[in-house]
Amino acid sequence: MRFDLTDLRLFLRVIEAESITGGAERAGMALASASERIRGMEASGGVPLLERRPRGIRPTPAGQAVAHHARVVLGQWEQMRGELGQYARGLRGHVRVLANTAALAEFLPDALASFLADHPEIDVDLEERASRDIVTAVAGGLADFGIVADSVDLGTLETLPFRTDQLVLVVPIGHGLAERPDVAFRDVLDEAFVGLAHGSALQSHLAGHAAKAGRSLKFRVRVGGLDAVCRMVGGGVGVAIVPEAAARRSGERDAIRAVPLSDAWALRHLTLCARSVSALPAHARQLVRHLTGGLA
Repeated sequence: MRFDLTDLRLFLRVIEAESITGGAERAGMALASASERIRGMEASGGVPLLERRPRGIRPTPAGQAVAHHARVVLGQWEQMRGELGQYARGLRGHVRVLANTAALAEFLPDALASFLADHPEIDVDLEERASRDIVTAVAGGLADFGIVADSVDLGTLETLPFRTDQLVLVVPIGHGLAERPDVAFRDVLDEAFVGLAHGSALQSHLAGHAAKAGRSLKFRVRVGGLDAVCRMVGGGVGVAIVPEAAARRSGERDAIRAVPLSDAWALRHLTLCARSVSALPAHARQLVRHLTGGLA
């Protein structure tokens, strides 16, 4: 049985994406090459590893066993690379991080920039996900660690505090809600919204709360980033809900006002989560210490 590290990484990406096409994209591999590798793994093992379904793939029991051992092997490999990297500057370390919208857009860019500048031998694979999906991926060994809102069930994951995130309603200057001290989410559901693109973790989070109220958000336009959202609001296109840090930054430039949401869920404590911080590769532990102010 011959599986190399590329095979194992690809197999985990395919399971994570629930599709060979999606797994190939995440692994940076051509679909034909990825399909050939998966077929080779199944031929080498003499047993099907994936169950093909009309709406994607699922691992067979044998595939689940391969995935488990792949996570162990790749985790040990990354630990070895990280520890050797302390002695050989030319050996690169790799950290896979998942984060929700607020962490990715508002808190990680500056923190990661300073870390990567100081550690040129370490690369970071950073991806946006919804908090619930991050917990599942980290628990399953598909990422070194994640940053989530602590409103989700973190199960048995180890956690460290990261930042506090307050969601606010942003409205154009002169809007009827602009001078309110706060506002409830249910009271703005009739407004026309400016939102983030489909797949955004923040928009999924807000859509879930709207659904609990038996409603849905009405979007006039969706754009690619929080700064663009605030510019659209300042231009009178609609209203939006964004992290307070984004509103504060954009308020200095755009004609907007930020109104705090009174809902308890709008105040979120962002949390770093991992299966075990002490078991992370050395370069991943370095990044965790940097992001949490040395708590790890």
